[in-house]
Amino acid sequence: MSVVCGPLSAVCCLLSISAQAQDAPQVPSLVVNIVIDQLRSDYMDAFTPLYGQGGFQRLKEQGRFYSQAEYPFSSPDQASAMACLMTGTSPYANGIVGTHWLDRQTLLPVFCVDDETYPGILTDEKSSPKHLAVSTIGDELKVSSEGKSLIYSIAPSRESAILGAGHAGNGAFWLDDWTGKWATTCYYDDYPDWATEYDRQSSLEDRIDDIRWEPLNEQVANFHYFVSDGAKAKPFSHKFKSGRKFREFKATACVNDEINLFAKQTIEKAGLGTDAVTDLLTLTYYAGAYDHQTAAKYGMEMQDTYARLDRQLEELFDFVEEKVGMDKTLFIVTSTGYFDSEELMDLSKYRIPTGVFSITKAQALLNMYLIAVYGPGDYVETAIDNQLYLNLKLIENRNLNLTEVLDRCSAFLIQLSGVKDVYTSQRLALGAGTTGISKLRNAYNPKCSGDILIQVSPGWLLKNENTHEQTLSRESYLSFPLFFFGANIVPEKVRIPVSIDHVAPTIAQTLRIRAPNACPQAPLNY
Repeated sequence: MSVVCGPLSAVCCLLSISAQAQDAPQVPSLVVNIVIDQLRSDYMDAFTPLYGQGGFQRLKEQGRFYSQAEYPFSSPDQASAMACLMTGTSPYANGIVGTHWLDRQTLLPVFCVDDETYPGILTDEKSSPKHLAVSTIGDELKVSSEGKSLIYSIAPSRESAILGAGHAGNGAFWLDDWTGKWATTCYYDDYPDWATEYDRQSSLEDRIDDIRWEPLNEQVANFHYFVSDGAKAKPFSHKFKSGRKFREFKATACVNDEINLFAKQTIEKAGLGTDAVTDLLTLTYYAGAYDHQTAAKYGMEMQDTYARLDRQLEELFDFVEEKVGMDKTLFIVTSTGYFDSEELMDLSKYRIPTGVFSITKAQALLNMYLIAVYGPGDYVETAIDNQLYLNLKLIENRNLNLTEVLDRCSAFLIQLSGVKDVYTSQRLALGAGTTGISKLRNAYNPKCSGDILIQVSPGWLLKNENTHEQTLSRESYLSFPLFFFGANIVPEKVRIPVSIDHVAPTIAQTLRIRAPNACPQAPLNY
């Protein structure tokens, strides 16, 4: 049966289509993804008296503010956090379990973005995103625009820059540890002329000897949040003169000014956000303690970091608003979700349960136990962080049942002092047995994680005698914020917890493109 549309009906149809077209939200010309390394909600709120109106306060008042963001896996670090944010999935799927892990073939540590195939530019480091196993939001944007979108990532560190740029990015730039130059890898496009010009005219290498980090103003110098004696010292003054001066500089609030300067150059010279094709810029700021020390020791530096960060955000917002327009730009601001400056103190003098758990000794004891059960051999190949790697080839050659071996290892290790729980690879793969195991499983990857994960009791020190690394085990909740700002975002404060793996699909929905190819989460509604 055919339907004939009369004149009045035709007009109504046209009006309806016109109304729908007018109601469709505009796709942003530019997405600016700001990842603030170690940003904490408690510090952000505590230092509010030091802020102006254009940084954190503007985000809270004009943005959609999720006050309780979290990562969907345990123990995030800078690399795994960036990978999760960009891919919308956890290390179990994206392959980036951390900054480093162990290569089972060589038993040597693997840095997450190392790649001997691609030499560096203005750096000796060879890098690519080859270990990132899935697509990122930038990759999907590149595909949807048939290569026309510009994708750049700028960070103090190599891993954040490369994981932020993804597989299909135009460029990833970071500050080299030894020269202070804006380095990159030949994996991406050629080093642009505008970057060369910037390095020639504004190189950090030429300026660092004259940089002095002091309190931003008297208000910062007279503000005392931390209660420890060390944090109440007189106003600080730091210069960068040592052989590791660039590494020290990158662990201060001053590095964010360098990020802003290079970001402005990138936006202006590369022409980001200037046409109908959406571009993506990912920036990493630093909000951790001075030189990776403790906030208790450098309390005034920490509060100055947040005061400067507030100003640095305002400076970036104002620049982008002038060059692109706030209505044409979507900002996402969040944290890497960890804090690496835990003070290693002796809790025993306060009668708090504590001790030292040596992963090196645990490795030796477990190997001795397995020798007693199965005969001579090196059953435990090595240890890294809180993980043990078994000699799977030896176990296979001796026709041993891997499930039985893992169960015996678990039963033995759980008896050691300082061990809260033991998770085998099979237990994590099945993802069952203990409340909260999902976050541990999400942090695990079958190709590069250990066969046994030891969960050290809270308050105990995890120590590795071979690498001289030691960390204090804590399971305290650490909250951090997530902001969506600009691009006609309706202001709202959301107090229910939100997982960071929802960010990528939310950006995808806003840009009307596909979410990353391993992202299972639904977009957030705003």
